[in-house]
Amino acid sequence: MSNLVIFSFILMTTGVAYSTYVIVSRMKKSKSATEEYFTGGRALSWPIVAGSLILTNISTEQLVGLNGDVFGDKALVGIAWEALAALAMIITALVFLPKYLSSGFTTTPAFLEKRFDKTTRTMVSGLFLFGYVTVLLPVVLYTGSLALKGIFSIKYPLYFIVLIIGVTGSAYAIFGGLKSVAVSDTINGLGLLIGGLAIPVLALAKLGGGSFVSGVHFIFHNDPEYLSVLTQTNSDEKIVTVPWPTLLTGMMFIQVFYWSTNQVIVQRAIAAKSLEDGQKGVLFASALKLIGPIMLCLPGIIALHMDDMLDIQKQDQVYGAVVKSVLPEWSLGFFAAVLFGSILSSFNSGLNSASTLFSLQFYKGYMNKNATDNEIVGAGKKFGIILAILSILIAPQLENLESIFTYLQKVNGLYSVPIIGIFLLGIMTKQVPAIAAKFGMVIGMIVYSFFSFINLKNVPVFFANGNGELHWLHGYFISFVLSIAVMLLIGYFYPKSIDEINQSEKIDPSPVDINPWKYAKHVSCLIAGATLGIYFLLSLAAG
Repeated sequence: MSNLVIFSFILMTTGVAYSTYVIVSRMKKSKSATEEYFTGGRALSWPIVAGSLILTNISTEQLVGLNGDVFGDKALVGIAWEALAALAMIITALVFLPKYLSSGFTTTPAFLEKRFDKTTRTMVSGLFLFGYVTVLLPVVLYTGSLALKGIFSIKYPLYFIVLIIGVTGSAYAIFGGLKSVAVSDTINGLGLLIGGLAIPVLALAKLGGGSFVSGVHFIFHNDPEYLSVLTQTNSDEKIVTVPWPTLLTGMMFIQVFYWSTNQVIVQRAIAAKSLEDGQKGVLFASALKLIGPIMLCLPGIIALHMDDMLDIQKQDQVYGAVVKSVLPEWSLGFFAAVLFGSILSSFNSGLNSASTLFSLQFYKGYMNKNATDNEIVGAGKKFGIILAILSILIAPQLENLESIFTYLQKVNGLYSVPIIGIFLLGIMTKQVPAIAAKFGMVIGMIVYSFFSFINLKNVPVFFANGNGELHWLHGYFISFVLSIAVMLLIGYFYPKSIDEINQSEKIDPSPVDINPWKYAKHVSCLIAGATLGIYFLLSLAAG
């Protein structure tokens, strides 16, 4: 790595840190230490909400994982993750966010305490923490380290890079709180959009012999089947990772879980200074998801056409190989800083959310019920340090996985199946009691575990993965349906009393303006239409 690369990396990284400090220091501060640390004093404007949402989501686990899956599939089916995400974010803006903000909830599980009981909230908070320490945080560190190591030919061992990222990300989250996390996310997000979109543009130009237009023409006319978005098999007659039937079953529900209930994501919208700003931020981020495939999927397609030019031994190396092939040396440092920022964003967002859940649910709820605001914040910081250390230790162990993105989604299902069912019933029904929620959680986890670890073989092709086993997204859906059925059945025979319903329906005073954005539904319709239009056009292109 040249001195120029190192200098530009340090310059960009330092610039982001300084800009974050200046902006945060000028923002309105809350009188409550917990409000300030965990929700940014509920002072986030819609551009910061949108920027933080996007960069929390789009990180190296997406850049590396999705592009790798597209390359392995020889089809553009991975676009489903982005397309359905845009639709799920519409649901967040129109349905879930008004519920969260109307009572001023700091965490998403707090809604479940209001709707069911404290034990339900505790169980869900515990499941979230389990997911963050076993999946989210280690995966972010691993994929981030892998990308930086591959792109920039870093000679240090993977665990050393993991350590550097983990320590730096922890500093943002632990000492800065949500406000500094959200602001740095937004600044880095702008850089990621510019740098991330530049990679496929440069790659297409290289593919077209120096002409971007020729490159676009090349991928549309040479092996157009690579552009298939609705298929079960690729050109090699192998079943793809996201067969089109899964869009009708588990895919949408896992997206709603992630965008509408996941504390790491929703915490940004909850911190908005008004419902209008929250809805604007979520929907703007939703619109940006429609260009996400250009960064997250297209490089994988381009790599299929450049296979003879790239050194790829494993599909998770695809994105790094493309970047290294097309970027001029003078820009490598800036792009490294952008990637570094995206890694930090996802990592520090996860840490901050985990600290929020632990402090407000477990420390304040059970360990020290009379804790002061400063004691609660202090407990959150200490927990964040412990979680960061665990994540740093786990991350290098993921190196032997074939597909990091599939691993991420499959393990997420273990705790997301029961959680999404409870949230949906909590919003859509009034009669289901707390005991039903607890049984639903247990049933959902047991059934999903069965489908995940005891694979059903020789299933009909419509439901199969590449090994002839039940596809995990179908298993996700079946687990979800059974969980819902159990809860509805209990609610039918043992419904909540009128007094219990009235108590759960009481709305606490909101700390922010909860008047909705008047154009929220109009913009949502436009985004949904654009999503369907993209699918239609790509289906035509693939023949």
